[in-house]
Amino acid sequence: MSRHLSLAVMAMMGGLALSGCAASIPPVEVTRFHAPGAAVPRTGGIVVEPQPGPRDDSIEYRTFAGAVAQELQRVGFTDETGRQTLRASDYVALIAYDREVRSPLDAGGRSPVSVGVGGATGSYGSGLGVGIGINLSGKPKDVVVTRLSVQIRRRADSQPVWEGRAETSAKVGTPASQAGLSAGKLAAALFKDYPGRSGETITVK
Repeated sequence: MSRHLSLAVMAMMGGLALSGCAASIPPVEVTRFHAPGAAVPRTGGIVVEPQPGPRDDSIEYRTFAGAVAQELQRVGFTDETGRQTLRASDYVALIAYDREVRSPLDAGGRSPVSVGVGGATGSYGSGLGVGIGINLSGKPKDVVVTRLSVQIRRRADSQPVWEGRAETSAKVGTPASQAGLSAGKLAAALFKDYPGRSGETITVK
């Protein structure tokens, strides 16, 4: 896999970033893990690869891989993805991502039509009545939930030294729901204040 994003991917990310500048970027929920008391690496050669499974060389994968590689370089690693070197890299960053469209009603949202039971409006002196309320705002828009996870392993013994996961959501059709913008936001949040406090879940706005 090439170390640099193709021109087409870079153009796509640039366009999405520009379209999302004025958009409200949803917060990202982040959790990181590393061994207590152990020194977490900040330097050394590293390559970005997909987690074990079917090989993914899609534009979407390269978008997420490029965002992660950029953040790894920012914290001090040397990106050796795609380089022909005389020795193997010191570390491997295994990434996985997924995007899921979810209806607000799946999370217990209310239907546009609701039926409620009230008092003092019933007949026959029962004191009970049924009122039908119609929500004129229409059905809430579906949301795209995007997740990114990264695990850094030492190449010498394949032992994980750090891992983290990040998640965000945005309404379908908004700039923030597109892969290019969400990939950069998730990667930046995941490596904010790297390595982070192990086991703590934070919200990055």
